[in-house]
Amino acid sequence: MARVTIVDVAKAAGVSTSTASVALRGEAGVSEATRERVVATAAELGYRVDHRARLLRESRSRAVGVTFRPAQAFHADVVEALYEAASERGVDLVLSAITATRGPDAAVEALLRDRCSALVLISPEVDEAALTGWAAQVPVVVLGSPLRAAGVGVVSTDEAAGMALAVDHLVALGHRDILHVDGADGVMAVTRAEAYRDAMHRHGLTPRVAHGGVTEEAGIAAAERLLEHDSAARPTAVVAYNDMAAIGLLLTLRAAGVAVPGDIAVVGYDDTRTARLSTIGLTSVSQDPRALAAATLAALENATHAASDSPNTSPGRNASDTAEDPGGQKPTEQTAVTTHPRLAIRSTTVR
Repeated sequence: MARVTIVDVAKAAGVSTSTASVALRGEAGVSEATRERVVATAAELGYRVDHRARLLRESRSRAVGVTFRPAQAFHADVVEALYEAASERGVDLVLSAITATRGPDAAVEALLRDRCSALVLISPEVDEAALTGWAAQVPVVVLGSPLRAAGVGVVSTDEAAGMALAVDHLVALGHRDILHVDGADGVMAVTRAEAYRDAMHRHGLTPRVAHGGVTEEAGIAAAERLLEHDSAARPTAVVAYNDMAAIGLLLTLRAAGVAVPGDIAVVGYDDTRTARLSTIGLTSVSQDPRALAAATLAALENATHAASDSPNTSPGRNASDTAEDPGGQKPTEQTAVTTHPRLAIRSTTVR
């Protein structure tokens, strides 16, 4: 069935397309009787306003484009928090997913074609050149990434503090042999591994890092390697790169009869919805998605204001226009914003 358009509504209501548009927007210029007739006709026909088409017609879009990975549970939490924060600010969001068959370049280019006025990139796996190029066209804020580039805003959790919370908690419970299952080549994996080592050294303990990854499968594989050793050679606690890996590891240990936390305590990172399920009960470092979302949109507002004051960073200008403009200014530097994590303590570390 073809989608009902504003033209269909106007024809059925016996008015012009412009009159139907004005009536449906609730603007002055049509009689109340006409407005009621148009609204009733639209409802009868099942017409829905095409907000994307409206944005494309406007000379200046209020839409913020967001790239994310649907396979990552934490990204879903951040997107939900972004919607809440955007609604409070009267901002529209346009999502563009990054998948195994659709890379960051394609995701961003789709948003730029939709005339998004700014971009939020959640834990992007791109290089500095790509960021700089996009920031020359629209304001850009990177969320949860170690990447830095001129003109790009950065919002992230204090990773050192997050890992310190996890290690300090385990040490306070009496653990001394604490293993970190790293995130392999995942975003922030190196940063979190270094933060873990620093926290262990601060307690005078020897760090142990095992290969991991960002998925449940990576956690399962890490647990299977642990199970190859007898219980005396296993660590008494594990801090995983993220909740997904931690949950894969946790369920594998439980299935093998390993008591958690009696034999091995497990800590995740991100405090996702699954971690909070009573059947999982995963102790996890919370990055507080609401705080990240609020800080991200605030950073975007600052970036947008900075762009409007600078001829080099105004939306729509090509990267090549700024790179070799002898009379131009350098891209506006954006201040990095760091939010504070907290530890959500559950049954995988305490009975």
